[in-house]
This record gives sequence, structure tokens and C-alpha cells, in this order.
Amino acid sequence: MFPPQMPFIRSGRVLGPLLTVLALVLSCSLPQPGPPGVTYEFDSAKDMFKRGQFDRALEFCDGPATASPPNAFTERAQVLQVVIYSGQMKAYLELADSYQKGADATKNPRFTRAYTNLRQDNLQAGSRLALGLGEVAHRITEAGAIPKEVTLDAPYPTTEGPTTLPLLAQMEEGGWLEPAEQEAVARDARLRGIDDALAGIIGGDRSKARAELTAGPVKLDGASFALYLGRQLLAGASYFDRKHLRDSTKLRTLCGEADEVAKLALAALKENPNKDKEKAVKKLQDDIKTALKRL
Repeated sequence: MFPPQMPFIRSGRVLGPLLTVLALVLSCSLPQPGPPGVTYEFDSAKDMFKRGQFDRALEFCDGPATASPPNAFTERAQVLQVVIYSGQMKAYLELADSYQKGADATKNPRFTRAYTNLRQDNLQAGSRLALGLGEVAHRITEAGAIPKEVTLDAPYPTTEGPTTLPLLAQMEEGGWLEPAEQEAVARDARLRGIDDALAGIIGGDRSKARAELTAGPVKLDGASFALYLGRQLLAGASYFDRKHLRDSTKLRTLCGEADEVAKLALAALKENPNKDKEKAVKKLQDDIKTALKRL
């Protein structure tokens, strides 16, 4: 609506050009829809990842990651999913275990109840991520072989997580965390989990991961990627052990996926032998057997 103090717009000779200019201004100022398809989805996933909105990044990854037949972004989306699932999964398990320690340490019954509930909430959230990682692993191994090389195509998150979480240490000793502090430590744990995942999958510390990702997409050796994935699947299986959710079926499922990944890693190493990596994969297989014996 034009302001009433502008009567000149009633002039036909002025109105036409003015509306044309107005339409051009509006077309430039209004947000434009992004291009459809997997390119838009994966670019959006990377943008959400950079912003630290990891749940949204997973949502945008889903389309290209599950495409059948695979497209140009399927492998990259799956690798990014592995990073997000493993990093967030680790954070929730750390939070759950810390809340258990806090519940055990505090002398206040109200704190005990609150921490026990928070522990359960984090276990449930993390267990869903662990199962999500299992689904990604299953899709990756469906081809019956691990690629010789995979690509991690993601920006380093703008906000890095802290290296320590003093609030968790405070709570583990029986101290109380206010709701705002609980939210803050959860956010920091998740950011740190992603930093650790990026460092782990690249094979170094967060400084190396930041530098390499800033330079562009990173090529990862297939066997090393498989070894990382297998270890994370085994870590995810711990959500369902006797200490946590006590679900032997899901524990066996994730251990089975980890073992399948390990077998494919060994097959890949036959073509490009590496004694250190072979030793690490066999150690993973032994750890899987140990986890299954503890059911």
C-alpha cells in the first residue's frame, strides 16, 4: 500500500514506470527459492553443518544419501552423515554417563531424580543416532566393497566446541546444573563431538581437520574410512549394553554391521597392504567379539 501523501501515483504516465521499478526492487529484496534436486539438498546440508545445525544437516543429507541409483552426491552425503552421527552419538553418551555420575554423587534426592531423567533422555537421543549410523553403514556396505577412496566434503563448523567441559565435572561431583547450564553443556558437548569426529576421520587433531577442510574437500583412504566407521559402530553398540539400555538385539545388529565393515576393510587391504591398518582392523574384530560375549 502506497502512503496517502503520494497523490502523483494516480498519474498514468508516472504509475507505470513506478510500478516497474517497484517490482524490480521487490524481486531483488524477497528471498529467492533455491534450485531443486540433490545439488540444492547437499549444499544445504553443508550450510547447516557449518552453522552447527547438525539435525538439519542430517535431514538435507537424507535425499542424496539414500538415492537409488546413487548420484554424484550420494557418497559425500553418506560420509558427512557418518561424521554427524558419530560425533553427536559420542556427545550424548558422554552426557548420559556424566549425569549417572552426578546422580550417584549428589546427596539431594531432587537432583538424583533430575539427573536420572536427563541420563535417560540422552541415552534415548544418542541411541537413535547410533541406529542411524548403522543404517548408513548398511547402505555403504551393500555394494560388497569399500571404495578405494571416499570424499569428505564439508566446511569446518563456524563455532568450535571447547576442549573441556567444566560444567560436567562440577555435576559429576554432585553439584546442581541449572536448566540454562544443562542446555549450554549439551550444546558444547555436541560441538566438541563434531570436532572430535572430524579429527578422527581425517586422522589428526582439530587443527589439522580445520586446515584441510578449509582448503576444500578431503580425500580419505577407503580402508581408513572403513576402520573409523567400524570403530564408531562398536561405540554405538555400547548404548545397548548392560550398563545402558540393555537391548541385546540392537547391540548384535550394530556389532554385525561393524564386523561387516571390518571384513570389507580387510578385503580392501589385500589390494593395498598396510600392516598397521590390518592390525587395527583385527583389533576391531576382537573388540566386537568381546562386546558380544558380554551380552
